[in-house]
Amino acid sequence: MLDPRLRTLWLANAATGAAAVAVRAQRPVFASYGARVQRHSLTVSDLEVVTVTDTSVILTWTSRSRNRAGRSQPAVADTEVRIGPADSLGPLPVRFLETLPTAFHYAEITGLEPGRAYRFEAYSQGCRAMPARTLVTRRSGAPESTGIVTTLVPPPGRLLRTIALANDLHHGEEYSGLLPGGFVEGLRDDTERYPEFMLGALLEDLRESGRGADHLIAAGDLTDSGTLAQSRGVRAQLDTWGELGRDYFVCRGNHDMSPRDEADHWGEVFYPYQRLGEFAVGGMRLVGLDTTRLRGGGGTLNFPQLAHFRDLLHADPERPTLVFGHHPVTTHAAISNPGGPGFVLDRANAAALHALYRSAPGVFLHHSGHTHRNRVTRADSGIPVEFLEVAAVKEYPGGYMLLRLYEGGYMANFYKTRSERARRWSTRTRRQYLGMHPDHSLGSCAHRNHVVLRDFSGLTGVI
Repeated sequence: MLDPRLRTLWLANAATGAAAVAVRAQRPVFASYGARVQRHSLTVSDLEVVTVTDTSVILTWTSRSRNRAGRSQPAVADTEVRIGPADSLGPLPVRFLETLPTAFHYAEITGLEPGRAYRFEAYSQGCRAMPARTLVTRRSGAPESTGIVTTLVPPPGRLLRTIALANDLHHGEEYSGLLPGGFVEGLRDDTERYPEFMLGALLEDLRESGRGADHLIAAGDLTDSGTLAQSRGVRAQLDTWGELGRDYFVCRGNHDMSPRDEADHWGEVFYPYQRLGEFAVGGMRLVGLDTTRLRGGGGTLNFPQLAHFRDLLHADPERPTLVFGHHPVTTHAAISNPGGPGFVLDRANAAALHALYRSAPGVFLHHSGHTHRNRVTRADSGIPVEFLEVAAVKEYPGGYMLLRLYEGGYMANFYKTRSERARRWSTRTRRQYLGMHPDHSLGSCAHRNHVVLRDFSGLTGVI
């Protein structure tokens, strides 16, 4: 059931034109996808400041034109970003220019100074990119609205390692954006394999320069329905990244449960049902929880798994610990997601986890998926644990969170996957749920990009 307040907000936003900001053509110019278009025929919109690190900023946007029927469609153009210190005078210098034409623009500007404010402008064919009429990019103070972005200040000390946080791969899914009862029609790619190429884009991204992930965590919903073929298929893709339990780590999501009256196929390929996974990485402890029920979308923990988790934390409460499980845990998550409290971990087990974390100060982050959004939610009590939800890999915004661990804390940054195919699918699925998906899933710039100070001086780097 959709949360009434969020449903009302989304519908009101859609009514005001959530899809795009139009740069009106002065006269009709007809162009098909893949062809260059005249400058003033373009609509250049959907501008998003996706990633803000200490030394870089990543912007994305889309260029469109209208076909002979007057219908908007992707139109290729160049990619240009002008950026300079916010306190500088005069026109902004061009810091990024890609002449290879595309409709799905991705610009990464590097070499910036930490903790400094910058003015920026993005263009295609001389037309300035504008944010869509979505609350997340039009709200007061958002960098897309102000045209100013401030880089982060990294934690002190050496960079120790980088961990990628991802979830909701949905291998085997054929339609994206479906809602129960057929209220909203889903989207389908021509290949019918968008979960595969979106996961492939993620794994390719993590190997590229500027990312350098040492480990990958996939927090549930690896498959669409937990069949044997889907479980084996996603395992084969992940195995191209590295070794399960050493290079990448997984837990089960509600979509990973097998169809009724079938064997636990996901458990045969990965881990048995309601089995906790514990892993050691350079002095840090990773714990994967199976928060799934036999049936239904909500989450729970059975008593043996919870008792096992309690014993692990009590045996070494000070050890830096990252916990991951598919279902969000906090009351804030329960009341702010459209599915309501029944969509997240049940309240009894959520309270039990908060009590465990209160007595285990080494726990610093709990990573969840399931809601397909970027969101930091408030803890139910005054514990220094970040509860972080990460958007889905398989659809808009289509990406992952990088957790860079320093001796003095960590920096979290969300990245969209950047292959042309992934950017095209991500752009298409941003219009899901009557065009309201960005306001739900993208998250504020601060939720996507932030720094947390902690003492990790006892951890070691990658050997």
